[in-house]
Amino acid sequence: MFAPRVFVSMLGALAVFAIGTFLLTGSAWTTAWQTLACAVLLQAGYFVTVLALVIKEGKNRRKATQGQSAASAVAGEDKEPKALHVPHNPPHFNS
Repeated sequence: MFAPRVFVSMLGALAVFAIGTFLLTGSAWTTAWQTLACAVLLQAGYFVTVLALVIKEGKNRRKATQGQSAASAVAGEDKEPKALHVPHNPPHFNS
């Protein structure tokens, strides 16, 4: 989720909500407070969604780490990580 896109989308949704509310109620005061309440609900939903994604990613990483440690224990490998071998190292241009 790209933050500027989320904020622009949220402002667009709030504008449509405000226009619809004003057309239905005819009251600027009612439109203002209902739009503010809608903005708070949108932000709360966005926060909960991002939190759920972070928790899900944490679980996936823990599961992958446990799977790697179980596989290395079965294979009888050391617990220390081995050096990363890069088969093709492109040339550097800092000459």
